[in-house]
Amino acid sequence: MRVMVLGGYGNFGARICRALSDDANIELLVAGRDGQRAAAFAGGLRAAQGAAIDLRGEQFVDALRQHGVELLIHTAGPFQGQDYSVAQACAQAGVHYIDLADGRRFVCDFAQSMHEPFVAAQRVAITGASTVPALSSAVVDALCEAWRSIDTLDICIAPAQTAPRGVATLRAVLSYCGVPLQVWLGGRWQAQMGWSRPKWVEFHRLQPRLGALCDIPDLELFPSYYAVRERVEFLAALEVSLTQRAFAVLAWLRQRGWIREPSAWAGLLQGGSFAFDFLGSRLGGMVVRARGVDRDGAQVQRAWHIAADDDHGPEIPCMAAILLARRLAGGERMPPGAYPCLSMHALADFAPEFARWGMVTDVVEEAQDHAAGKKPS
Repeated sequence: MRVMVLGGYGNFGARICRALSDDANIELLVAGRDGQRAAAFAGGLRAAQGAAIDLRGEQFVDALRQHGVELLIHTAGPFQGQDYSVAQACAQAGVHYIDLADGRRFVCDFAQSMHEPFVAAQRVAITGASTVPALSSAVVDALCEAWRSIDTLDICIAPAQTAPRGVATLRAVLSYCGVPLQVWLGGRWQAQMGWSRPKWVEFHRLQPRLGALCDIPDLELFPSYYAVRERVEFLAALEVSLTQRAFAVLAWLRQRGWIREPSAWAGLLQGGSFAFDFLGSRLGGMVVRARGVDRDGAQVQRAWHIAADDDHGPEIPCMAAILLARRLAGGERMPPGAYPCLSMHALADFAPEFARWGMVTDVVEEAQDHAAGKKPS
């Protein structure tokens, strides 16, 4: 299968290209606006070619056809505020489509907008093939297998302070700093401010960290998909608490109208963040906590943890797309249409990827309602 990775020399695209270049079922195209960078990066891989592609160009559909692309993996974020022109071009050109989107509206509205064009093209389009909701849903499926009901789902991602990070990612998360977000809380939808009111989160192999509310697709998808009765929460926990509190201050200033758009400060904040690296480490992780009623009718709460050392955390958002590409290239037939990446992988599918990067996972049975709150003593 001829696979094009759009944004293939970027932070996430490069990782996907390295993984797929060793697959005998794949002919890899590293694509981006800078043809020289694409060719230079492709030259360092086992079997890949570079291609100059402008996704905003009028000839994008023709370019897909000329290159003989059969699957496109879209990593050129941020996806917050992005339209579906890349997916539309893929449907028009008869190309399978996968993206790494974590923008709430982008992922949650994708199927409604793109299902019919991909059914007509007899191709599959999968959005959100990233940490959320691809990995997070696989974790919930494993934690809550055969449960009678789920009361709460609490998810927190904790990146390492020194992990590679781009301005585009920071701009995306700042876009909802101080903005009211609809959250399933107390069995109903309520507005909560993004990045405000940080609280402590406990991890199995990481020190406790301050986490704050972020806007991701899971907040909207999981309450109905899993019939969650009380709460679905997603927090991001930066390693240096001073940085986390700075985000809370920005949220407070935006709420009061003293600053209009924190994302405009992304470049400045990105440059300044490196000054705090000495306070952090190369260790990041994630936790998913579920509370509910198990198959025997008992109240139970358990958590899945992952710890990623040596700044390997950014490999995690790439894994779901890599696995999907390998399945398609290996000849697996998926139903035509457009879908969010919910329950498309079993948690066990990720195990070889975790092992490849030395990541460690744990499942822990916990006391009831052991969630985010005060700093543990």
